Amino acid sequence: MEFRPCIDLHAGKVKQIVGSTLGHTDQAVVENFVSEHDARHYAQLFQRDGLTGGHVIMLGPGNEEAAQSALAAYPGGLQIGGGITAQNAKQYIDAGASHVIVTSYIFHDGLLDMERLEQLVNAVGKEHIVLDLSCRKKDDQWYVVTDQWTKFSDFIVNEQSIRELAHYCDEFLIHAVDVEGKKSGMQEDLVRDLAQWVTIPTTYAGGVRSLEDLQAFNALSNGKLHVTIGSALSIFGGDLSYDEVVTYCAQ
Repeated sequence: MEFRPCIDLHAGKVKQIVGSTLGHTDQAVVENFVSEHDARHYAQLFQRDGLTGGHVIMLGPGNEEAAQSALAAYPGGLQIGGGITAQNAKQYIDAGASHVIVTSYIFHDGLLDMERLEQLVNAVGKEHIVLDLSCRKKDDQWYVVTDQWTKFSDFIVNEQSIRELAHYCDEFLIHAVDVEGKKSGMQEDLVRDLAQWVTIPTTYAGGVRSLEDLQAFNALSNGKLHVTIGSALSIFGGDLSYDEVVTYCAQ
């Protein structure tokens, strides 16, 4: 298990947001934390601590400059997502990203677009691609949600689909959408399912809020999954010590 850090960008600032509140016109975005530090500061912190595979996520417009500064500060150490397409993916790899992260580009109109996925592979190679399969449970199955987690797709995340998509990417990133940003505990059934299904590096995000949660996550996943922690972390205003997480996962 590795700790995969995050830099979430909204309106050019590093924030921690309840992701399920984005993209709605009838409700305000819920912000758990707005940092006084810029994206470059966090990139340098993660580089100092030897953390790789962290993700920079551009949540809407106005984040390009901040994202580029993070990539420049830690070349090869960060992944980037938010608005990635086959047309612009290579520019982010050239700018220092190790991987590009995609969801809505390949899942649109409720379906997986294999043509777009293949275009992405042709553009940067599967070794530079992370597929974000962030999902919610419906009818006792996990469905990918898109467009800032506002729309259910028809794509079911299960052992068969996970193993088929593994041929087109280097890693998976999977947010448990119903608990992400809420510091309410992880979605244990999703952790358990993913640990049984995945065959390539996979990072789980959502609900881990304490060292005890982290230990339970490691046991539940049998060490097969990596983990991201956001709002609960001390560097983002939470109670969970960043240094303790780094030390525990390094062991």
